[in-house]
Amino acid sequence: MIQKKLLFNKIFFLLQIIILAATTASNNSYAVDPEEFLKDPKQELRARNISKNVRCLVCQNQSIDESSAPLAKDLRMIIRNKITEGLTDKEVYKFLTDRYGDFILLNPPIKTSTMILWAFPFILFLIASFVLYRHNKNSNLR
Repeated sequence: MIQKKLLFNKIFFLLQIIILAATTASNNSYAVDPEEFLKDPKQELRARNISKNVRCLVCQNQSIDESSAPLAKDLRMIIRNKITEGLTDKEVYKFLTDRYGDFILLNPPIKTSTMILWAFPFILFLIASFVLYRHNKNSNLR
């Protein structure tokens, strides 16, 4: 009975950490400066939508729309320039991935070169579950 209670407490603590991380990650503050805005609202909306899907290479877990790093500002300006040149969203993404690789996208495409990015969280979860199981099994024997 005590072991089940300890396991429940560990799982509850883990869930609290996950919820805290999720609420912290969902902070919707934006770092776009007013001088970056495009005059055409439709083009600005496209630029903002693209910026929300592009990873800041300095911060790495923020989009360039949220980041105030100088590189993020440069990338936002590149996106706006490409949009004013008449490129489609797909062409802007292609330009960015050709230049910086798939890592620049917050949701990289599923293909053989990015399979490790998609599989790693599941592999890590399985390893952590196995370690927790073994730890609890060894605790029961004592």
